[in-house]
Amino acid sequence: MLSLMDTETAYNKALDYLYSFVDYSLKHTDELVKAEFNLDRMFALMDMLGNPQDAYPIIHVAGTKGKGSVAALCASALHAAGYRAGLYISPHLQDFCERIQVNDKPISHGELAALVGEIKPAVAKIPFITTFELTTALGFLYFARRGVDAAVIEVGLGGRLDATNIIMPRVSVITSLSYDHMAVLGNTLAQIAGEKAGIIKEGVPVVSSPQKEEALAVIQKVAAERNCPLTLVGRDVLFNAGEHSLDGQSLAINNLRSAISNQKSVILRIPLLGAFQVVNAATAYAVLKASGLNVPEAAIRKGFAEVKWPARFEVLRREPPVVLDSAHNVDSAQKLRQALDDYFPGRPAILIFGASEDKNVAGMFAEWKSRLSRILVTKADHPRALEPEQLLGLAQQAGVPAEAVTPVESALARALELSVKDGSIVLSAGSMFVTAEVRTAWQKVK
Repeated sequence: MLSLMDTETAYNKALDYLYSFVDYSLKHTDELVKAEFNLDRMFALMDMLGNPQDAYPIIHVAGTKGKGSVAALCASALHAAGYRAGLYISPHLQDFCERIQVNDKPISHGELAALVGEIKPAVAKIPFITTFELTTALGFLYFARRGVDAAVIEVGLGGRLDATNIIMPRVSVITSLSYDHMAVLGNTLAQIAGEKAGIIKEGVPVVSSPQKEEALAVIQKVAAERNCPLTLVGRDVLFNAGEHSLDGQSLAINNLRSAISNQKSVILRIPLLGAFQVVNAATAYAVLKASGLNVPEAAIRKGFAEVKWPARFEVLRREPPVVLDSAHNVDSAQKLRQALDDYFPGRPAILIFGASEDKNVAGMFAEWKSRLSRILVTKADHPRALEPEQLLGLAQQAGVPAEAVTPVESALARALELSVKDGSIVLSAGSMFVTAEVRTAWQKVK
């Protein structure tokens, strides 16, 4: 048995190996546009590995925002129902192994290193394979080895040509669509919806969160062409938000359109905060019902109440508040501002902010301007991160007092120092990578 030091050495070598391939998450936008996205490499690799992804039923989740929350809610409910439940997500927050989980526990460093060693001979036969393709293959293989009864698979980017799209799921899910990754997915909501709807398979049920009309038209068209029953949350599954506090919130699923009219409401409670999470919970409920998997109402209630999904309006401290979020486009910035208004009305925030080069920073700042007393621009350890000087200029254009503070750990220290003086909220948003580093730094200082 390997010692802890040997295991960590093997794990770090495995990560070095994975990152030695093309990693589009680290590429600049102009390189992404020229990328050769196709599914041939994934089909070839999975065939060599014995197609482990065919060994268990799958829920497949695409979308611009909310897909991670919906995936986490579904996996938590499956676990509560007694399933051995796999969950594949991206990107990770603090540890690479978070991407591949069974029953809420990430694959261990040692298990990941061993699986990487096992797939190397097959990988050597496939030119131009990417880091995300390899990671996805590892997830599929690990779930088969662990004998999962079901898995929830989150799409990485887009849908149609995403590495996860080699599966035949029980249900295809499309969460809220908005503008993001336009250089790759298209400049209109219809184009973006077309890419996301690429996960819809012949005859497989589809569940969609509420959508803008332009996006919904595309989803409806593709579902009809592929003979898929479509459940639209807000039309076929009706829901109402209940009470909310920093302890969580409740919602009522009022009825399914196909159900008898006198069906009682299903009351659900979630620890996730923000009105947008009510929509995600209603979507996850509809997904579980459409999946054909046996998930009793009691298991849904338990799983939803116990779900863990950090850095999505996560309140680390209540007074003075420290809040982590992953809002990184204008639509999610608007939802974050609404959550601030709901939970901390009128209270100013000090924003720790970093962003990737392809983000509409000016649009995000415009959404938040009325709630910010100061912006601390910083930079995560990521090759696509914008330089603080560029962000500083955009903050000044927005008319919000700003300063550049690097590294991220120092930005958190500065925000906490300012917060002590006036009780402002310390808020991290804009980049998942910055928020991940803030979370790590907080764990050291709390």
